[in-house]
Amino acid sequence: MLRTQLQRKIPSYKVLGLFALLLVALLALFPSPSLVAPASDSTGFIFTLLSNSAGNPWFIIAVALLCLLPLIYKKDKKACLILWAQFALILVLSFAAKSFMKHITEVPRPYTHELAALELVDSAPAFYQLTSKQKEDVIEEAKDNVSEWRIRHWEGETNYSLPSGHTIFVAVCIVFWGGFLLRNKGYIPVALLLSWGLGVAISRIWLGMHWPSDLMASTFCAALLYLLVPEPTEQK
Repeated sequence: MLRTQLQRKIPSYKVLGLFALLLVALLALFPSPSLVAPASDSTGFIFTLLSNSAGNPWFIIAVALLCLLPLIYKKDKKACLILWAQFALILVLSFAAKSFMKHITEVPRPYTHELAALELVDSAPAFYQLTSKQKEDVIEEAKDNVSEWRIRHWEGETNYSLPSGHTIFVAVCIVFWGGFLLRNKGYIPVALLLSWGLGVAISRIWLGMHWPSDLMASTFCAALLYLLVPEPTEQK
């Protein structure tokens, strides 16, 4: 039974493995940008759009679109319900894992190091000792040196960095629905899913929200969580 379950997961891990390889390549080719460098409105808009598509509350749209896939591929009602239940399970597991890992790792976000470099806080860890209002004021002071596109994300997320919740979300979508699409020979949708996931991951680097190691840890976490999800026979 266990061996059969693992065999059914192979297509999913192939897609997630490809995502991981492409992500490593992109991170190697495009090193982390300077967070105080000027940013064009077009670049800021694209990366903000990508990041928001996997963040609260807009990730619901991505979930809804992905949940249409069984209907598009004309799966019967039972198969659809099973797929949706499995996807809901791995989403809940990923959200719980993200919160737990941030709590125990307490890795400062990249932008907190920039705030320290601008001498707005004593150090990156010191930022997390501030009250919510003090954090808001410190980020506000950085506006003269940092693009508004980045500032708005810094203001919205003042928790810790590891892992990347956005990247866990897209990695979970890729491992689950990428495998479904590969089994059903949906090669173009797989490519689109991978492109979206890579865009989201790179946007988090550009915005100063995460380190490359956060992205890879998130991908690995998604791979482990998928092991806990029983594979529906309807996905064959």
